[in-house]
Amino acid sequence: MPRPPLPPFTDASARAKVQAAEDAWNSRDPERVALAYTEDSVWRNRDRFLTGRAEIRAFLADKWERELDYRLRKELWAHTGNRISVRFEYEWHDASGQWWRSHGNEQWEFDDDGLMRRREASINDVPITAEDRRIL
Repeated sequence: MPRPPLPPFTDASARAKVQAAEDAWNSRDPERVALAYTEDSVWRNRDRFLTGRAEIRAFLADKWERELDYRLRKELWAHTGNRISVRFEYEWHDASGQWWRSHGNEQWEFDDDGLMRRREASINDVPITAEDRRIL
């Protein structure tokens, strides 16, 4: 089933795609987020390599069990044809109460139906205090 906006992306449609991704990830609902990816989607997330919606769903469920009170902001960096590049930050705390800010870049590639078939993510984590949080 098509998932608009569809490639090739314009500035407006790329921004809409990025906002839709931000909204979905902030729901912290692995099922909802996984539906944005092809059945055979390929991911690199930090040092993890995943293939397929089922692995993505399981990865996200585990992620949000560990990364508590997760809040994300994405920003369009560039786009062309069926590809979008974003920068992002998210904040979360672990079970001990330590807050973290995670910074990263993603490169996305979409199929003709607007589903993401490839995601490459590089992410770094920085410990912060609760008072240093920017994403509330």
